[in-house]
Amino acid sequence: MARSIAFDYQRAIARATQLFQKHGYSNTSLRALLKVMKIGEGSFYNTVKSKERLYLECLKHYNDTVGRERLAALTSATSVRAGVRAFLKTVLDQLDDPKTPKLCLMAGSISSDVLQERELRAYVLGEMGAFFSLFAERLRAGKAAGELPADLDPEVAGQIIGTYLQGLFRTTMVSYDRRQVERQIEVLLAGLGL
Repeated sequence: MARSIAFDYQRAIARATQLFQKHGYSNTSLRALLKVMKIGEGSFYNTVKSKERLYLECLKHYNDTVGRERLAALTSATSVRAGVRAFLKTVLDQLDDPKTPKLCLMAGSISSDVLQERELRAYVLGEMGAFFSLFAERLRAGKAAGELPADLDPEVAGQIIGTYLQGLFRTTMVSYDRRQVERQIEVLLAGLGL
C-alpha cells in the first residue's frame, strides 16, 4: 500500500522554487531544500526522488504560476501591441514585487549545470521553444491583421524580445530602475515596429 504524503506538497514546491530561484540549481544544497520545504530526507526521497526531479517540478510550478500570468497578459489583450506591452508590464510588476527574486527561474535555468542534465535540458529548451513560438504566432496574427509592419519578421522579433528578457533578468540582479527599463523597452519595441 502506497504511503500518503504527510506534508503540503504544493507549499513545499513553492518554497523550493523560491530557493532555487534565489541561489540557482548547483548552489542550492539538499539540506537547504529540506529545511525550506519543511520535510525530512525520507519524505523527500519517497516523494520527489532527487534534486533533479525537484528542480523539474519547480520549473513546472514556476511556469504554471509566474509564466502563466505573463502569457495571459500577452494573449488576452485585444491587439498584439497591447499584448506585448501588457506582457512586459507584467514582467516589470513581478520584478517590483519584493517577495520575488529578481532572476526568472527559467532564465536562471539557461546555465551549464542545468543544461547538462538531460531531462532538465529537454524541458528548458522545450519551454523556450514554446515561448518563442507563442510570441511569433501572436506577432504573425498582428501582422496579418495589418497592425504591424509588412516587413516585420515575427520569429526574429520574438527571439529579440526573448533575448532582451534574458539580459534584463540577469542585469536586474545587479541593479534595477523600472523607469530606465521602461525607456529601454520603448526603444526596443519602436525599433521592432511594435
